[in-house]
Amino acid sequence: MLYSLFTLLQDTGFPGARLMTYITFRSGAAFVLALLVAIFVGRTIIDRLQKMQIGEIIRDLSLEGQLKKTGTPTMGGLIIMAAILIPCLLVGNLGNVYMILMLVSTVWLGLIGFLDDYLKFRKHNKDGMKGKYKIIGQVGIALVVALTMYLSPSMTIVENTEVISSETNRVEEVIYEDENIKSPQTTIPFVKNNNFNYSWITGWLGDHAETGGWVVFFIITIFLVSATSNGANLNDGLDGMTAGLSAIAGTALAAMAYLGGNIIYSSYLNIMYVPGSEELVVYMAAFVGALIGFLWYNASPAQVFMGDTGSLMLGGVIAVFAILIHKELLLPILCALFYIEDLSVILQVAYFKRTGGKRIFKMTPLHHHYQKDAGTVQALIQRPLRAIAEQKIVTRFWIIGIILAAITFVTLKIR
Repeated sequence: MLYSLFTLLQDTGFPGARLMTYITFRSGAAFVLALLVAIFVGRTIIDRLQKMQIGEIIRDLSLEGQLKKTGTPTMGGLIIMAAILIPCLLVGNLGNVYMILMLVSTVWLGLIGFLDDYLKFRKHNKDGMKGKYKIIGQVGIALVVALTMYLSPSMTIVENTEVISSETNRVEEVIYEDENIKSPQTTIPFVKNNNFNYSWITGWLGDHAETGGWVVFFIITIFLVSATSNGANLNDGLDGMTAGLSAIAGTALAAMAYLGGNIIYSSYLNIMYVPGSEELVVYMAAFVGALIGFLWYNASPAQVFMGDTGSLMLGGVIAVFAILIHKELLLPILCALFYIEDLSVILQVAYFKRTGGKRIFKMTPLHHHYQKDAGTVQALIQRPLRAIAEQKIVTRFWIIGIILAAITFVTLKIR
């Protein structure tokens, strides 16, 4: 809204009107607005949740300090959603297809989580929405994103090509093609000239290889949105952990969007240029600001939990964002902790069924494994022998998240 207003005012010579043309200014404004909305509007939402007696239902899993959390307001993801949407609506370019997709994804995934939380509250149990309906919702938004990227004429890339010096055999310069193209390409780590076209996988289809590449892209999009959304959901079990990890991943993705949306920086890093994607920096600034503001209340001891309203939305949004900037194959590094949480549950269940009740971990998702003393339950992996304090687990996960973010950036230059 403000973006459109200030755009109109530019022609009148209104002082400061041109500030809205700068991504850095609007991103900074979005971050500050999101932070303030999360802190001040968040207090009102928490009070409302308390009056409605929407509290967390805690099952006794013999974890230290666990039962003290019973009754703590949940559905705090509403705070995060409000703190993202309000700044984006105010200072974002609502005519940009990338921004529109991110806003739709935020509302869509937040609504899935909200319905799950609401059913838990209504039925007074931890089951909530059936898993298959969550998956259907996640697949739905993944298809919307993939189809839009395939069909929208505004969503293109500019290919980068290395010019190798014949004398030194080193990259002399990076040049870009003269036209924007629509292609199922992405960035792949640890290889020279790190553009990867999914149609290379389907080269055996001949003239239909490009179409086959888009089909592969659709499948990968569905998998990543579902896996990242569910991974963040499983990771959400300790005060502040998912919010902190999501903010770390969001900061890394914002930097990548800024670099990939600027042809000068793209050329320097030898990565594909994605015209229009720089607007995503405004969204991600609001995303990170909202999470930091949410931590005001969610840091240990938490005054509110994000619930599935927040966790399902956060993971899905991170995946959609990475897909839009053509960096989705970096997610296994950047969001490794979310996927490890997914994998720990899958392995535990499979091993439990196959061995007739034996366990690999003391408890899953993985972060709960560290909260139990050895000997309280028999498992293939008993270490650590003593339970680790919740806040120490959270801090260590944050540190690992920062390391993973740094490694993700390094992959852009390692060939």
